[in-house]
Amino acid sequence: MSTLDEALEAAHLPSLVVCLVHLTGDPSWLKPEWKPTYTPLSRGDTGLSAEEEAKIRAAAKPVIEAWLAGDRTLPPPPPTDSVRRMMDFVAGAEIPEGYADFLMDELALGGESSKDPKWDAPPLKQASRRLKVVVIGAGMSGILAGIRLSQAGVDFTILEKNPEVGGTWFENTYPGCRVDSSNHMYSYSFEPNHAWPQHFSTQPVLLDYFRSVADRYGLREKIQFRTTVEEMTWDEGRGLWRVKAVDADGRDVSLEASAVICAVGQLNRPRYPDIPGRESFEGVAFHSAEWRHDVDLARKRVAVIGTGASAFQFVPEIASCVASLKVFQRTPPWCFPTPHYHEDVPEGFKWLLEHLPYYDKWYRFFLFWMVTDGLLPAVKADPAWEGPPSAVSAANAMFREMIAQALAGQVADRPDLVDKVVPSYPVGGKRALLDNGVWLAALKRENVSLVTDPITEITPRALRTQDGALHEVDVIIYGTGFHASRFLWPMKIKGREGRDLHETWGGDPRAYLGMTTPGFPNLFMIYGPNTNIVVNGSIIFFSECSVRYILGCLKLIAETSAKALEPKREVFEAFNQRVDEANRLMAWGSPNVTSWYKNEAGRVTQNWPFGLVDYWRATLEPNPDDFVLERDREAAVG
Repeated sequence: MSTLDEALEAAHLPSLVVCLVHLTGDPSWLKPEWKPTYTPLSRGDTGLSAEEEAKIRAAAKPVIEAWLAGDRTLPPPPPTDSVRRMMDFVAGAEIPEGYADFLMDELALGGESSKDPKWDAPPLKQASRRLKVVVIGAGMSGILAGIRLSQAGVDFTILEKNPEVGGTWFENTYPGCRVDSSNHMYSYSFEPNHAWPQHFSTQPVLLDYFRSVADRYGLREKIQFRTTVEEMTWDEGRGLWRVKAVDADGRDVSLEASAVICAVGQLNRPRYPDIPGRESFEGVAFHSAEWRHDVDLARKRVAVIGTGASAFQFVPEIASCVASLKVFQRTPPWCFPTPHYHEDVPEGFKWLLEHLPYYDKWYRFFLFWMVTDGLLPAVKADPAWEGPPSAVSAANAMFREMIAQALAGQVADRPDLVDKVVPSYPVGGKRALLDNGVWLAALKRENVSLVTDPITEITPRALRTQDGALHEVDVIIYGTGFHASRFLWPMKIKGREGRDLHETWGGDPRAYLGMTTPGFPNLFMIYGPNTNIVVNGSIIFFSECSVRYILGCLKLIAETSAKALEPKREVFEAFNQRVDEANRLMAWGSPNVTSWYKNEAGRVTQNWPFGLVDYWRATLEPNPDDFVLERDREAAVG
């Protein structure tokens, strides 16, 4: 089989067909009989017969061969109306009108994207020289901020508490650690990796990707590693932030910045459960985010507390080597059937991504629609819903039934597990996980027990549950998540008039578009309040939108000779009211659901309740009318 034949066999055919439009300039490739009809929860099954799929491959082969043998000059980009048809074709459905301009921008048909900083005008270049930005964190978002600041010609320093870039992909090294968004979407739009070894790559592969991107853009010389930010104070008189940090040797580090970008993430401060006697345990105990690789689990009696995303990945990895494994579960996760979760990417598929123009972008759009915005209707609440609390709408109930059947089918030989692994809360109420059968197979092992009775006490050698049982173990592994709602914690941040940010929030963090807060000028957040995602999107998409907007704010500061920018109180309040109202109408906002998405008062502080395309549009550029701009008189006079 030739390389091209191998590629055609591995191709996502709808993405291939629209690429033929790019190669030929002929939209007639979008044949109605070739339009896919996807099966819910499938991995992209087109619904076409084998005969029709063979016709597509046979028709595509000579076109691609001719293009490869020629000068590889593409016809003019397809017009907007053709792109609109191509979008509907790939998705197998009529996409709402508002997505056309989004996709035109994502495809970058003209060679540019709205995310590219455009600071070329001489007056702007001159004005930007007075900007000095401190970026906190060198994870995915911090690297991204550094790249865009560099492209804009803005001076910056990145402070990173770890000795290496990568953030969560540097810190989390537990067995089985991998991304649960497809890598062909979980990567920078401007730095695609056509050689991902698996569809959902492992931690070492992801860390290598972020390292290589940081190296490619020369960011290391701008990063101060092993430097932890402790406090930031806004100097109103001078219009700048005074940042205090400490390095690995305990020495004080002080910087001044006209703006600060916090790229510290949310899931990096491990949370331990408040269980009586936890500190009395005499065996080995550690959090999954601080994995003890020096501890040999072989033939040990191990307890795992929690069944979230981390435990879902490491439990199957350790189950075969331990003497016994007891998994303590409060509520089961919803697991979306994903047969290719551990599969390698076929070589032919990699070839298409690398050699066929726009194939990677169209496949990325297919993923975007199928696992993000396309799922929103299934997790949106119907206010008139009168069904059981296990769903929030008729569509949600149908979605629930499909997934519940898939889960129950995997434990048909273990009827004692059915009620323990099929959740009673609505699909979308909590973070869903991706399932290829490995998790439930691990729970069915003879040496594994799933314990659903609450833990009431930890003793020096055991865990006691509410039924009075004593579970003796040698090792406790906490898969209990992070302090997700403590945004920017434990840094002390003092804004105007010395107001403390955490006291101002009072346990209820809010920000305009998840990025800015009144009273804290020139302070920007990436992955801030209400910018999280639930139905399996890519947080990189959000970060790229946020960084574009933040660069727009810095540009506004430079252009207006302002020394301070902050959102107007009424704009901030109106935005958060709209977000709160929408979150109450989503599965994760249901009063019947408790999760880390909500704060102690029950408000959803984490999630974005609208489409990802809505965040893209809201962050295209800042509206000056949304902000209070304090002019720098000295700069203006100069």
